[in-house]
Amino acid sequence: MCDTVVNVSLDGVLFAKNSDRDANESQVLEWSPAALHDASASVRCTWIEIPQISRTNAVLLSRPWWMWGAEMGANEHGVVIGNEAVFTNQAEGEPALLGMDLLRLALERASDARGAAQVIIELLTHFGQGGSCSYEKPGFTYHNSFLIADACGAVVLETAGDRWATEEVKSGVRSISNGLTIPSFAQQYSNRLRSTVAACKVRRARTEAAASDADGPAAMMATLRDHGDVRGPRWSPINGTLRAPCVHAGGLLVSSQTTASLVSDLRSEPLHWATATSAPCTSIFKPVRVDEPVDLGPLPTNRYDPGSVWWQHERLHRRMLKDYSRLAPDFQAQRDQLEARWVAHPPSSVDAFSAGERLDEEWLEHEHGDRRDRRPSFVRRTWRRLDATAAMSNGYGVNLQR
Repeated sequence: MCDTVVNVSLDGVLFAKNSDRDANESQVLEWSPAALHDASASVRCTWIEIPQISRTNAVLLSRPWWMWGAEMGANEHGVVIGNEAVFTNQAEGEPALLGMDLLRLALERASDARGAAQVIIELLTHFGQGGSCSYEKPGFTYHNSFLIADACGAVVLETAGDRWATEEVKSGVRSISNGLTIPSFAQQYSNRLRSTVAACKVRRARTEAAASDADGPAAMMATLRDHGDVRGPRWSPINGTLRAPCVHAGGLLVSSQTTASLVSDLRSEPLHWATATSAPCTSIFKPVRVDEPVDLGPLPTNRYDPGSVWWQHERLHRRMLKDYSRLAPDFQAQRDQLEARWVAHPPSSVDAFSAGERLDEEWLEHEHGDRRDRRPSFVRRTWRRLDATAAMSNGYGVNLQR
């Protein structure tokens, strides 16, 4: 489950996305340079291979560790895209291109938002979409919608099997979530039950309201950190915290977790802000640029690795979730001061990632208070299972099993 939102104003375009996936599915922040390819070249996507084009753009991607495609990203031309799982009444189909593959291919092949939408439509028509969308739940499949933006505006592209519809966004706020939103298309193709369980209408209303007054990247970051009408996570036994954009695992029927977040400021020279970690409410947005790759250490997997930036942060995230109302405020006050300085005067990406890691470590080192887990019992059981699956029983810096 995910949320993507854009604000198009006279000042320019602001974009933001939370990527909600399986809780142990680490996400890789990755840079791929522009490249030339032979006429006979092909590209291996997640499940199928397709012909390559002669030149691919430089791209910045945030992708699930096991997948070729990406949940969100940007290219050298200032195009940014986020995708959403949508549930439709059309057959899921055989393994083909995933929505995440379509997103990456569009960034690699297009120079503006309209062109990116056309790339996706042509690939969808020719190759179709389909195949498992989850490493841990191989039977989980879905169709996709996309919010595609550049410096001039945005395009919403929604799909149901090989069918599609588009809507241009020339001004105002527009968001997408886990249900079809273009009225006539949604009326014909929505799976209303699955869309209702995903609580997509509730989250979409919150992101559009929060982003309506956005005057810069900090406001878009706050939009992604929204927990609803309460300060911290509020879990439902059915779908966890899916009634607000900042999603935390714990539902018995649906148990998604925000595993990475991205904000893009396209008002002048594009500047992107990525967490490269889960849970924006416990994360720091770092400035990143398409043409400035950063070495973030070994690529993460779905197993705990203390050398990985993503898993390093999980120590703090999972500790803080146990008693959020007590533990979060002090850390967030320090983080907000740091981000405010960075928004005013962006540091290098390398310096920002180093500072973010130090803040995480300092907080964990000095947190020695009450270690009780104050979440509902069904949430505690879910996270014990997740910790065990990821082999996080030891080596956190704090003991999450207490």
